[in-house]
Amino acid sequence: MSGPISLEPDGGQGDALSLALTRDTTLTLRLPRTGHVGGRSRTDDPVDRLAAELAERIGPAVHAYEVAALLESEGLTGERIQHEYGHPDLFSLAEDLFHKVPRSFPEPPPPRDPWAPDHVRCALRGALFALPALAYLLVPPLGHGGRGAQGLIAAALFSWAWGQALGHRTHLRLAVGPHEAGRVLLVGAPAGALLASAVGAAVAGSGSAALFAVAQSCYLAAAGVLLVLGGERVLLATLAPVAAGAAALPWWEPGPLPRTGLPLLTLVLATAAAVRAVRGTLRAPAVPGTRRPPLTASLPYGLFGLAAGLLVLAVGRGHTLAVVVLTVSMGPAEWLLYRYRGLSVAALRATTTPRGFRLRSAAVLTGCLTAYVLPLIPGALLTGADPVALAALGATLWTALLLQAFGVGRPPAVICSAPAAGLTAVHLLHGPPGPLTLSLSCGAAAVVLFCWALRRLGRPTAHA
Repeated sequence: MSGPISLEPDGGQGDALSLALTRDTTLTLRLPRTGHVGGRSRTDDPVDRLAAELAERIGPAVHAYEVAALLESEGLTGERIQHEYGHPDLFSLAEDLFHKVPRSFPEPPPPRDPWAPDHVRCALRGALFALPALAYLLVPPLGHGGRGAQGLIAAALFSWAWGQALGHRTHLRLAVGPHEAGRVLLVGAPAGALLASAVGAAVAGSGSAALFAVAQSCYLAAAGVLLVLGGERVLLATLAPVAAGAAALPWWEPGPLPRTGLPLLTLVLATAAAVRAVRGTLRAPAVPGTRRPPLTASLPYGLFGLAAGLLVLAVGRGHTLAVVVLTVSMGPAEWLLYRYRGLSVAALRATTTPRGFRLRSAAVLTGCLTAYVLPLIPGALLTGADPVALAALGATLWTALLLQAFGVGRPPAVICSAPAAGLTAVHLLHGPPGPLTLSLSCGAAAVVLFCWALRRLGRPTAHA
């Protein structure tokens, strides 16, 4: 149809209401010859005038009784109904209005996106993952190589694995209450710092590198506490001394005392903030009668943390700045995880068949993954790293994190552990991994994870 068609029951004569049929065949009420001149309507039938006045409120009614309740709320008395509108009672007038006004059911307002990402928080987390590396500029034990560097790497790998497992267990307990989560952190964070320090010191031996491994382990434990409890802004403030000292290095040689004191100040501030955050959770009332999840439930997440660390280490050998690019990208990666969940819920509302949802879900997954991986390519080119390897590693990590966000822990851990173990074995045997080996290993893991995500998350029940 090219436009509205006027449907006038009396052929355009008299005072009757006219109806318009719009392009989508929805009937809408209008009064083509109504207006107000001197405060009076040109339509003389009082029932028609009342219908026009209350059309928006009568249209959604599904029964005349709803119209009767509306008229009663408007204060219409029985005497007024009889004398002004010519009906014997309220229900008679309501029945007349119900039939005069066509049914119109306005669309409800769009629901709020339950997975709307916090832009500032995601940006902060990306920066917070990269800023601690500035401490290596002030106290550079890695520059000496040898056992000292190996000790720091071993402590960092253990901390990443422990932090992933502890974060998963803390989130499980947060679903019960903050007190329960605080008890997990009260035990888990110091234990992780102690074990990571022991690993780093055992590998590094004695000397400044071992002390730095201990400080690094304590900081990572404190930072993990603040991140899991939502203290990103506090953690950013604790990094101010290290950031200020590193920023001044091109123009100022701080000397031994500031080079050591500024990282220690950051460590003290982060530890104090973590202790304060845990104490705050412990003040909340405990929830009685709750069962603790088994420790084995968090084991796959710790295994994934170790595998991810080994993969990053393999890709970043000789290209430290590429690791920085990947670390900063974790902020946008988290933002895209939220966007995937929000877009998936929207797709669930927009589709009526499982097949239609699978197609939309595949498009959403492909779009989000592409949006994350593409910026890594120019980042790799700028840092001299292999763009294919870095992009494949990014796709692997993002898809694994996506599956973990939906409670799928074991497949990502197993799939990521296979290339991590292979690349580590090649390195220990002094074999040249080469860009092709890295690309094929990470690329294969990314493809398997992508197919797994399509199969698992393409079901409507995964998002219900």
